[in-house]
Amino acid sequence: MRKVTLAATQFACSWNAEETLDKAEKIVRDAAAAGANVILLQELFERPYFCKTHKYEYLHLATKMEDNPAVKRFQSIAGELHVVLPICFYEDAGNLAFNCVAMIDADGKILGKYRKTHIPDGVPYAEKFYFAPGDTGFRVWDTRFGKIGVGICWDQWFPEAARCMALMGAEILLYPTAIGSEPDLGIDSMPHWRNCMQGHAAANIMPLVASNRVGYEEQDYTNITFYGSSFIAGPDGEIVASADRESETFVTAQFDLDAVASMRREWGVFRDRRPEMYGELLTMGETGKDER
Repeated sequence: MRKVTLAATQFACSWNAEETLDKAEKIVRDAAAAGANVILLQELFERPYFCKTHKYEYLHLATKMEDNPAVKRFQSIAGELHVVLPICFYEDAGNLAFNCVAMIDADGKILGKYRKTHIPDGVPYAEKFYFAPGDTGFRVWDTRFGKIGVGICWDQWFPEAARCMALMGAEILLYPTAIGSEPDLGIDSMPHWRNCMQGHAAANIMPLVASNRVGYEEQDYTNITFYGSSFIAGPDGEIVASADRESETFVTAQFDLDAVASMRREWGVFRDRRPEMYGELLTMGETGKDER
C-alpha cells in the first residue's frame, strides 16, 4: 500500500505580506501535524487577488521564482516538515509574467514549475492584463508522495487539462484557486465549480484537491466575496472532505494510491480510449464550418 494524506487549505489574504505568509505557514504546520503529506495552498496567496481590475502598478508585483518570498520560505518549511508544497506565485519572466506554481518536494527542492495555461478575462477576473498564457505545457512531478499534476484555477474548468495530466502519469490532481462571487452575473458559481472538478476526479479515477481563499476583497469599482469551500474528492468523484465558505482552516483525507491505481485499471476507461477519434479537440468547434 502507498498511503498518502492530502490537505486542502483556505484563508483570507491581506496587503500585509508578512502577516499573510505567517498565516499560511501556521495552516501548513497545523495540517502537517494532523498527518498531511501533500498540502495545497490557494492561488496567489501572498496578497489579495489583485487581478480584479487593470492597475499598471500591480505589474511590478511579479518576481523571479528564486527571489519569491513565499517560494523561499516554503522550501525551508517543506524540508523541515517533510511535506510536498506546491506554491503559486506571480512570476516575472522578463518581458512577460505568468501565474505560476513552483512544485516543492518533501526535501525542500524545487522539482520544476508550471505556468497557468488558460487565462480568464472579465471583471472581476481580469487576468489577461497581468499574465501571458503558460508555455510549459501541463506538468506532472514524481514527488515523495506520488505523481502529482497541478492546474491553476481557470484550468480547472477544462477536462482536457485533467485528462492530459492523467495520461502523463498523474495519480493526484491539485488545483490552487481564487474564486468567489460574480457581481456582474449575479450567480453563485460554487456548486458548478465543485461539480466540474468532481467530474475530473471521477473521469480520471484519482483523488483531487482544490484550495480556495475566503474573505471580502474590494478593488476600485468591483469586489469579490471569496467562498472558500475547499475540498478533496475521491476517485469516484465523491467529496470526502470539505471546508465551509468562511473559515480559515484545512481539511484532510487519506488515500491508498496503489488501490486507486488498481481501480483505474479495472474500470478500463484508459484502455478503451480512442485518441484517433478525438481530432475535433484540435479545433474550436463547428462555428463557421460547413455541415458535413
